[in-house]
Amino acid sequence: MDRLAAVPALAQRFPALAAIVLGLIAACAYPPLHLWPLGLAALAGFVWLIHTAPNWRSALWRGWWFGWAHLTLANNWIATAFTHQAKMPEALGWAAVPLLCIYLAWYPALAALAAHLLAKKRPLWAFGLVLSGAWVLAEWARGTFFTGYPWPPLGLMLLGGWETPGIARYLTITGTYALSGLTLLIAAGLLAVLMERRWVNAFGLVLLVALGMIAPEKLRPAQADSALRYTLVQPLLKQSEINDGSKFEEQFARIAALTNPGRDRSRIVLWPESAIPDYLEPGYPERYYLQMTAGADPEFARKRIGGIIGPQSTLLTGVVNLDIAAREDDTQGAVSARNSVVALDGAGTITHSYAKAHLVPYGEYLPMRPLLEPLGLSRLVAGSIDYEPGPGPRTLDLGKHGKAGIQICYEIVFSGAVADKANRPDYIFNPSNDGWFGTWGPPQHLAQARMRALEEGLPVLRSTTTGISAVIDANGIVRGHIGPGKADVIEGFVPKAKPPTLFAQFGHALTLAWAAVFLMLGLALPRLLALARPRS
Repeated sequence: MDRLAAVPALAQRFPALAAIVLGLIAACAYPPLHLWPLGLAALAGFVWLIHTAPNWRSALWRGWWFGWAHLTLANNWIATAFTHQAKMPEALGWAAVPLLCIYLAWYPALAALAAHLLAKKRPLWAFGLVLSGAWVLAEWARGTFFTGYPWPPLGLMLLGGWETPGIARYLTITGTYALSGLTLLIAAGLLAVLMERRWVNAFGLVLLVALGMIAPEKLRPAQADSALRYTLVQPLLKQSEINDGSKFEEQFARIAALTNPGRDRSRIVLWPESAIPDYLEPGYPERYYLQMTAGADPEFARKRIGGIIGPQSTLLTGVVNLDIAAREDDTQGAVSARNSVVALDGAGTITHSYAKAHLVPYGEYLPMRPLLEPLGLSRLVAGSIDYEPGPGPRTLDLGKHGKAGIQICYEIVFSGAVADKANRPDYIFNPSNDGWFGTWGPPQHLAQARMRALEEGLPVLRSTTTGISAVIDANGIVRGHIGPGKADVIEGFVPKAKPPTLFAQFGHALTLAWAAVFLMLGLALPRLLALARPRS
């Protein structure tokens, strides 16, 4: 017991170190480890550390150190991306992540500061409410300002296993950032009852959280399937080979073989981002077509693909489209590119196109290029021109093949920005190239796609180059998947969409409302309870 009692004293003596350790432990609550009980315990320690901060500077820096360590470990997959390019040193990746998190850590730091300034003298449970409300606002800001970077949200640790949404089932009424606030509030509540030695209440809260995490979705009616058949392909395009021209024909043969089953049926065929190295749009200068797998003829390339999918099918696939214009040397050439999804019919005609809106900084474009390029910095994606963003969520009406919402790769992590509210889709297609991102990135990416399905009440179909590909229903349940490092196909019927959820209707107005509720309860309830207490 004496040793246990020494832990708080040691933490107060070395608060920065304590915050770092708690941040690292909390990051282990995310996939692939998903040690959510440890994560909640670490968050309880974080709440105590901020509540006991002696002044506002200490609260700010305790929050910053926690956020820096937490986000650095959780985003370690970014460093792996540097091993798949040749223009910059691989070791730069291991410096890039902690450097990025120097900025990202200010959001939890400001949440900690706000809670200290507003609720330092309030009871622990009230302080937890205020900190939760401030965290909701901070996480929303992190996902919104300066192009936004919401990966990962704290509430991700409350997402259950593939067959249950866990406590994340409440995303329909909270949205992601308010779920993060709820996660922190659960930890604060557990801390409060333990500090007051209310063991029965502590046991009850732990049991309630555990049951919420493992309760199967089968307690609700099963989500039905639509009549729309799909063929979802994971072709295993290794990142080390994906830009190797000598491998293009072999890769195309593999994806064609996986696609062919059932080619004469009416279906939607789903290929991943980076699936096609060919330029399919007409009108480019001839030199851009010379390295194509089908020869220098985009029309032939499209018809060849149409023959693979069959006359009754529609293909959705990732491609790169170019913006051609006169350049400084007076030649016609590419001045920018678009990371796109196109829809092709069985005749090889492009019927629809979507351009990615949320581009990856340093991945698909180089911010402050005139300043950084002379220093030797470059994009991680091959090529010297930047990608241009598209206009945002759009629904592609594919007729008998349904209304498809498209979110390319990283876009799916942006809560409240994945579906066109004015033209609600039947499903979301999320093609991705996750071959960049090691062992931590793909499972976290899949988990956030599940969160979007829950928030919007829409099924999400993920086709990736190397895994993890999956079919997710509108309850966030993984109906089928292809693991990492496999070439395989999933076939079935697209799960039905649910009616628009509360979050789908109100978006981040709901997020801000929850933040206000947490803050007002934390600030007003102690005073109201004091007034209601009988005076002797």
